[in-house]
Amino acid sequence: MKQDQKHSDSQQQGIESISRLPACISSTHFALRYCLWFAFSPKNFYIMNEEITLKALQTAVDEWIKTYGVRYFNELTNMACLTEEVGELARVIARTYGEQSFKPGEKPNLGEEMADVLWVLVCLANQTGIDLSAEIRKSFAKKTQRDHDRHQQNEKLK
Repeated sequence: MKQDQKHSDSQQQGIESISRLPACISSTHFALRYCLWFAFSPKNFYIMNEEITLKALQTAVDEWIKTYGVRYFNELTNMACLTEEVGELARVIARTYGEQSFKPGEKPNLGEEMADVLWVLVCLANQTGIDLSAEIRKSFAKKTQRDHDRHQQNEKLK
């Protein structure tokens, strides 16, 4: 069997596995605490629904890119992709919570669009050497120190 055929067969198995995902994964009730865990082998690709840490998510995305994506797009391309995905998320939010309505054939896929934003953000973190777990811990500390009373004293929030 030619190398191209092996790669094609492996991709087809992955596509077939993805099509058998539980409905809750593709629903609009997507929550980060129930992300996807990827497990790979040359002949088998499957996804299990379980809790995942940011570090495990970064590892899973990296493994997927190395197995199926050939390589990461460059940082500038991924930044453009992130902007595109945020725009798609904004479109769904505008139609779901704003004054716009869905066009014929559009569906409220809020969770899917959030997951797409997260995917590209993780790609950017991976390729630039950012540990998202460490960075989110620093962000919590910064916000807690800076804003510990700010929102509680905000009259607009009462």
